[in-house]
Amino acid sequence: MDAAETYRAELESEGIVEKLRCGDPEVLREVVESYMTQILRAAMGAGLDRQTAEDVTQATFVTFIEVSRRFEGRSKVRTFLFGILYKKIAEARRAVRKQERVDAIDQTIESRFRLDGSWQRPPRPVDLQLYDGEIRSAIEACLEDAPAAQRFAFVLRDVEGLSTEEICKILDVSRTNLGVMLYRIRNRLRECLENFGVKGARWC
Repeated sequence: MDAAETYRAELESEGIVEKLRCGDPEVLREVVESYMTQILRAAMGAGLDRQTAEDVTQATFVTFIEVSRRFEGRSKVRTFLFGILYKKIAEARRAVRKQERVDAIDQTIESRFRLDGSWQRPPRPVDLQLYDGEIRSAIEACLEDAPAAQRFAFVLRDVEGLSTEEICKILDVSRTNLGVMLYRIRNRLRECLENFGVKGARWC
């Protein structure tokens, strides 16, 4: 665990709840500084352009500060933040009237994925650290028209590494529904990337 992860772990301790409920300005500042980069990255991963992602990130933290006194500690601070972010992304999409097309799922999905979203037959690995340059552009193009909830689920699970439990709380879905969302978006992404000439994509 690096220094940043250790610091964020401290912000998830039980003592943080009372400080947040008291509106401790130092703790609020620490939360913003610790999670700013991750929230912004997730907003961009969800398909927002840089400026909109920055606006949504700012709105997320403004809302967090406004409602922090009502934080009950039933979830992690990170989970709470991503829950706000998810709502802000939805608001931003409505504001620009971005249309989401119905997701077309290939009949081979069931033979490739289990209901929990894991692969039946894992393909050859491609290092997701190559999420930049041509690969990043291809991924962004493939996710462009994906349903918003599926795309955000993918970002939270396969890019940000959040747990299934956290994502279910953020998206307000069951584990089964999350599994379906993940195998649909992974299948869409895998087949689209193959059309771009990227073979053997694997999602953890």
